Amino acid sequence: MKKLVLATSNKGKVREIKELCKAYEVIPYSELIEEFEIVEDGDTFKENALIKARAVYEALGDEDAVVLADDSGISVDVLDGAPGIYSARYAGADANDKDNLYKLIDAIKEKGAQSSPAHYTAAIAIVTKGKERVVHGWMYGTALTEARGDGGFGYDPMFIPEGFDKTLGELDEEIKKELSHRSKALTLASKILKVL
Repeated sequence: MKKLVLATSNKGKVREIKELCKAYEVIPYSELIEEFEIVEDGDTFKENALIKARAVYEALGDEDAVVLADDSGISVDVLDGAPGIYSARYAGADANDKDNLYKLIDAIKEKGAQSSPAHYTAAIAIVTKGKERVVHGWMYGTALTEARGDGGFGYDPMFIPEGFDKTLGELDEEIKKELSHRSKALTLASKILKVL
């Protein structure tokens, strides 16, 4: 079974990617080398995904490694696309998922809105010897000013996907998997992995 090294130690992302890439032995890079800080200073999800994948590929020192990095986040229309690439650190560098979630809920309320059109973006970068590829996936819906359900992670409890009346925090895992921006991007990424 081919190894796929993830340039993340985010447990939610690792779990989701393992679930969606069953043909591979998915290993967070932190199980192979010591975790290190990667400065994500790109202006787009694509740039940040590539920064992470390149950094881990170089740090591994294994030219046969296949490194996959995801950069994803939520963009809310009423906030002019914020938090966008800052989704993971919206409430500050040491914030957790709940801090970020409630900061976003408060930011929408401050605009005098009860909800807003919003979308998730996932950019997945794959770095191997001499090759770099990036694919994207999107999920559109509505951001609420309340958290509902305790499934998923991140902003899931406040996001209702288009065509549904439940948040990602309330929806069944199987349904969520079909809708997810990350699963759409991973479907494309798996096609690239097959031909590497």
